Amino acid sequence: MPFTAKDVQGLRQATGSGMMDAKRALEATDGDIEAAKQWLREQGLAASEKRSERANVQGVVALVVDDNVGALVELKCETDFVAASEHFKLEAQELARLVASKGPDGVSDRQGRLDDLKITLKENIELGQVVRVEASDDQVVDSYLHIQGGRGVNGVLVVLAGGNNQLAHDIAVHIAFARPKYLTRDDVPADVVDSERATLETITRNEGKPEQAIPKIVEGRLGGFFKSVALLDQPYAKDDKQSVAQLLGDARVVEFAQVEIG
Repeated sequence: MPFTAKDVQGLRQATGSGMMDAKRALEATDGDIEAAKQWLREQGLAASEKRSERANVQGVVALVVDDNVGALVELKCETDFVAASEHFKLEAQELARLVASKGPDGVSDRQGRLDDLKITLKENIELGQVVRVEASDDQVVDSYLHIQGGRGVNGVLVVLAGGNNQLAHDIAVHIAFARPKYLTRDDVPADVVDSERATLETITRNEGKPEQAIPKIVEGRLGGFFKSVALLDQPYAKDDKQSVAQLLGDARVVEFAQVEIG
């Protein structure tokens, strides 16, 4: 059927496509508006597949805490321009709300919307890390989200037993900047410890230290390694005269999670 310039304009407004793309879609579907929308979507998704290998190291971290549940979602893109756009940030926030209410699989409810974003934004849009934590009745959940350029880039969730929300928040702020990988030194995998010990032995030996002193020096340096990767061993960011373990006192970190762009 024939179509008019008004049809082209309406299709552009409905889909966010360019004028020539809208015109080609109507030509390919004999002026059928709904079929043209589907044609544009299919063509856009095909183009998205070609973009899927492009680096997407930008994005936004969205965080939701609702009573005893916390959720973190990383939505990745290629440029900080897209990452800072309101509709991109709102989509990430909606995904985080779904994760909080339905669990990590809840993001599947928005797959169609993510596909549309790939088309309209013409970038490699991809869901990154998705985290959900849940506290029992005698525990608290708190968080910290570091904002940069108007968007969340570094989010942390902490589940705490025997403490309050302020303490959980303080621990979350520390984690955001100290970036521990494990809760305690006992949680560090044995192969990681063995690899670090071997590296420290090589470094110490290359420094010309006496052979008999090397084991003690290495163990001392290994303590520094644990302070860099294990939360409870770390000096507290706001007062390095005490460790995180000392700050906690009788409270206990049950679980923590960090999601950071890049």
